[in-house]
Amino acid sequence: MSEPETTALKTEILPADATGIARAAAVLARGGLVAFPTETVYGLGADAANATAIAHLYQAKGRPAFNPLIAHVADSAAARRIGRFDATAERLAAAFWPGPLTLVVPQAERCPVADLATAGLDTVAIRVPADPIARALLAAFGGAVVAPSANISGHVSPTTAGHVAADLTGRVDLILDGGPVEVGVESTIVGCFDAPTLLRPGGVPSEAIEAVLGRALVRPAAAELRAAEQPLAPGMLASHYAPRAAVRLGATEVAPDEALLAFGPAALPGAARAAAVLNLSAAGDPAEAATNLFGYLRSLDTSGIHSIAVMPIPNDGLGEAINDRLRRAAAPR
Repeated sequence: MSEPETTALKTEILPADATGIARAAAVLARGGLVAFPTETVYGLGADAANATAIAHLYQAKGRPAFNPLIAHVADSAAARRIGRFDATAERLAAAFWPGPLTLVVPQAERCPVADLATAGLDTVAIRVPADPIARALLAAFGGAVVAPSANISGHVSPTTAGHVAADLTGRVDLILDGGPVEVGVESTIVGCFDAPTLLRPGGVPSEAIEAVLGRALVRPAAAELRAAEQPLAPGMLASHYAPRAAVRLGATEVAPDEALLAFGPAALPGAARAAAVLNLSAAGDPAEAATNLFGYLRSLDTSGIHSIAVMPIPNDGLGEAINDRLRRAAAPR
């Protein structure tokens, strides 16, 4: 996997206190890049209205320019200044914002989000995060901030400031250190189209969304998403969240030279001689597994092993999002 080339910056790492947040808002205002915690993963923020800043963000991440970005805003009123909300969007915003849900809606008439951030689409992806640091930063900045995960594109998403620094030191202006994140997988993305569509599973289980809507979400087939000329939302590339090591899913045994990413109390044959073992949740708790997922993938990847065997994980609740990330991590690159 090739790494992006970018001019080296002096990266500050500051605690996410009032001083650090004020400094981060000033960096965003002058077109700089700021990594900051949300409840899902750390995001790499740029002024959503500043195409030059967004171009620098793409460059820092090595992110394909056809992959759209999520605009993060401080509250629902700010969201309605950049997007048009139908009854479905209104219902979901009322139920899950602030929180780990992104809504893809038609752009408002004078939507300030730069075309580069929407990848030329006439829709815009919007989220109101729940994390108090993220909300304080958005309020201090006073505008929308695009914020994909704060890592080199395709690498494992970051759940601590240390993960961000490992990928992006010298590529971004400032990292706000707010400690480990709460959720650990990215936001669920729902397209508010004629039929509400699950574009990416994530931090809000699809069952909870369907309960609010009183109907099933449309789930495009994986082949249909891969055949699309461009993604409708972030995180829809077939190969994504990928460690350098190969990822083998549905493992029922472990080879001696493999690492094991376990789930639940059961032991697999060969686990005792595995190169390394980390258990996402010994209790079999999907919420605990989601929190640990990216950090554990990073930890195993940095140990120098060549293959990671992953135990099966139930696909209900947050398991759907976990398995989605793992499938993308295992996809050919």
